[in-house]
Amino acid sequence: MNVITKIEVQKRNKDRVNIYINEEYAFSLSSELVYKEGLKLKQTIDIDKIKKVAKEDSYIKCKEAALRIVEKTYKTQKEIKDKLFLKGYDENTIDRTIEFLEEYNFIDDKNYTRMYVSDKIKKQGANKIKYELTKKGVSEELIKDQISNIDKDSEKEVAYLLAEKKYSILKKREGDKYKLSQKLYRFLISKGYEYDIVSEIVKKIVNNEEIY
Repeated sequence: MNVITKIEVQKRNKDRVNIYINEEYAFSLSSELVYKEGLKLKQTIDIDKIKKVAKEDSYIKCKEAALRIVEKTYKTQKEIKDKLFLKGYDENTIDRTIEFLEEYNFIDDKNYTRMYVSDKIKKQGANKIKYELTKKGVSEELIKDQISNIDKDSEKEVAYLLAEKKYSILKKREGDKYKLSQKLYRFLISKGYEYDIVSEIVKKIVNNEEIY
């Protein structure tokens, strides 16, 4: 027979308690769960009950961990899942936690993608933005939807300003126009700009060809 013989509040974390069964330490739980499950002294508790309580406690801890993550910075669903998995939570517990976060609008991939594109387009091209969002687990449909809102003229203007700044640094170390062109070309491609934008800008800056 398993009997709860002691319920002790932890000294370092007042939100958690230690449960003793038959005078021996058994496990710790959140105080919220102890109240919710009605656990009390001298109560007989079976193994199935212990498993159920432990599973619920894992969910509460997972939820708290997720809230700490989104508190620091906005994340995609996949990013949060990956972090929780690394912390050792099982798939079902993580899925329950994600449902909770979505229900209370702590995560929203559509809104995240919109804000990400709006911010990154100031210093990157559409290709790099697409690549990074894919890595973050955003769906192809959401990415396409937000990328389609990018103003091409504004994107080209940012690319030109970045190229101009980079060129002023490169030309101090390199006098050969061909090599300058190649370096500037690689720089803009690495920033995620399309070939036609890159080609046009490199020609204009390096060869002083007025294209606009």
